[in-house]
Amino acid sequence: MEKSNRHENRKNEQLEQFRTDDQNQALTTNQGLKVSNDEFSLKAGVRGPTLMEDFHFREKMTHFDHERIPERVVHARGYAAHGEFEAYGTAEPFTKAGFLKKGTKTPVFVRFSTVVGSRGSAETVRDTRGFSTKFYTEEGNYDLVANNMPVFFIQDAIKFPDLVHAIKPEPHNEMPQAAAAHNTFWDFVAHNTESAHHVIWNMADRAIPRSFRMMEGFGVHTFRFINDEGKSHFVKFHWKPKLGVHSLVWDEAQKISGKDPDFNRKDLWESIEAGDFPEYEFGVQLLPEEDEFKFDFDVLDPTKLWPEEDVPVTMIGKMTLNRNVDNVFAETEQVAFHPGHVVPGIDFTNDPLLQGRLFSYTDTQLIRLGGPNFHEIPINRPVCPFHNNQRDGYNRQTINKGRVSYHPNSLANNTPAPASPAEGGYEHYQEKVEGRKVRARSESFNDHFSQAKLFWNSMSATEKQHIVEAYSFELGKCDMPIREMNIEVLANVDLELAQKVAGNIGVTPPAEGGSDVTKSSPALSQENTVKLPDTRKVGVLIDNGFDGKEIMPVLNELEASKMKYEIISETQGKVTGADGTELEVTHTFSTTDAVLYDALYAVGGPDVSKAFAKNAAKFLGEAFDHYKAIGAAQEGEKWLEAAKMLDQPGIVTTGQTTDFTKQFIEAVSAHRHWDRDVS
Repeated sequence: MEKSNRHENRKNEQLEQFRTDDQNQALTTNQGLKVSNDEFSLKAGVRGPTLMEDFHFREKMTHFDHERIPERVVHARGYAAHGEFEAYGTAEPFTKAGFLKKGTKTPVFVRFSTVVGSRGSAETVRDTRGFSTKFYTEEGNYDLVANNMPVFFIQDAIKFPDLVHAIKPEPHNEMPQAAAAHNTFWDFVAHNTESAHHVIWNMADRAIPRSFRMMEGFGVHTFRFINDEGKSHFVKFHWKPKLGVHSLVWDEAQKISGKDPDFNRKDLWESIEAGDFPEYEFGVQLLPEEDEFKFDFDVLDPTKLWPEEDVPVTMIGKMTLNRNVDNVFAETEQVAFHPGHVVPGIDFTNDPLLQGRLFSYTDTQLIRLGGPNFHEIPINRPVCPFHNNQRDGYNRQTINKGRVSYHPNSLANNTPAPASPAEGGYEHYQEKVEGRKVRARSESFNDHFSQAKLFWNSMSATEKQHIVEAYSFELGKCDMPIREMNIEVLANVDLELAQKVAGNIGVTPPAEGGSDVTKSSPALSQENTVKLPDTRKVGVLIDNGFDGKEIMPVLNELEASKMKYEIISETQGKVTGADGTELEVTHTFSTTDAVLYDALYAVGGPDVSKAFAKNAAKFLGEAFDHYKAIGAAQEGEKWLEAAKMLDQPGIVTTGQTTDFTKQFIEAVSAHRHWDRDVS
């Protein structure tokens, strides 16, 4: 025992020199240089581009980019599919990008992801979602690295490592996984109020999408379109799902995480395999350069959106995802996106978050994918030829012939040679830039709350209630000082919101505060989204002895409406109707759950067991509490009557209507029935 203790003491002595306590210390670089500012990257003027000489930013971001191997630091949990994009031609007056010319079809690869969790985390967590698209154009690869929310937490890329450190599991105990409901994240939010707008999006239903197929995508940043005449327009990018924007409810999302942690990826895979190809329209908001300062917010601020009522979205093409991956690692995990992968006609702005990402993404791929040749991995290779003087390095696949690998040269006729803009060579927009070298932020970025209030004003009463509940859940997981600080911040957005959340989490409600913004944007509310029956999934609770003449026309009509159904019964095999009709059982009650369906159709049979009836009641109660449509016939009507669920919105029975199938499909299409009494 004594020998063992001596060994342990020696080990502790060896480790002691590496232990550090950073509290109450001055902030320094890794070289020991004291840092005077850690909030802003070094720019040429307060609204100018980030400078390469910013060694502090590069050191901080490089270290952050290399913190995890081999999975991504953020967006580790992802799933992807192949597809095709076809341009409408409506963008041609504004950009010379070849893939946006009318009728041009371009292969694409899209990766959807959660941000916070590791590769093994669940998919229905409350989180921002990634929505990244690689266009394999004839002019080179173009990557639109988007999210399902139009704004981000921070305004300057130098703060990104701090944000991710705060939202990731806390390092002393590695908890919680894939969740923001903990002290360090909300401590960060309280001290970085520029996050207020993105946070309220995260507390809204957008953070728990029903499906990748029912999720918007946004480029977040302001980019530029450049046309053939060299004229510039500021542009924001949008993906609009043809099925509309729909979400889960929080209780449902939590249960799905346990019942099927692969819920979203399975939904995407199965839809494509079934030929129900997800479709998204590609839209842009365009702003003439001369209108840069016409709004009450800075158009370069990544924590701000452009209200669609002020700057309409013009549709410029449609994307269809039509093929699943063959190998998740080779494709989904090895794909490398980068906002700096652009084509002629698309350029950058001085958005300080975008400027930092242009450095960070290449730096990240170097460690994740084993060196500088990640572009040679099949999923990343462009469809057009590429030629340059880059050579060797880890995982080099190209076998370059000849002895020349420099430019200019005479031994290879001065090739490969730069191409002029007329020949398709990329030319940066010649924006005039002047300013002192400063670590600062433009005063036009100082408004942190007005658009958070705009978002709140735009929500329906139900959506507002969900936001209150989300803040209450998240902050309720934090220590009291963190709760109090965040209520103070929230009071700057909306006083009623802050008071309701405060009352729920045991904090003294604020007496005053709130933004005076009264404007709203109806486009932000999911209440106004497209509502279709297409691909909605119905669970059919059915047993032997059902009336096939009544039930089969309903099931056939569901299929004709592009809906899907699965037969759920007590045992696997077949269930047989009184008229001899047979249905193959998809699931038993133990292999599926009500939360995995958009609606239920309760049928039963004349001789169901007590166990069947008990399970059916459980399924119906779950669906009812999650505001889903429920249709019922035969024995199913009796179950609803016993549970006192009849005469409620979204409940359709054959005994109450002569046009059951039509009304049931309409009820399912509505997605949720929020005016239902679930008390």
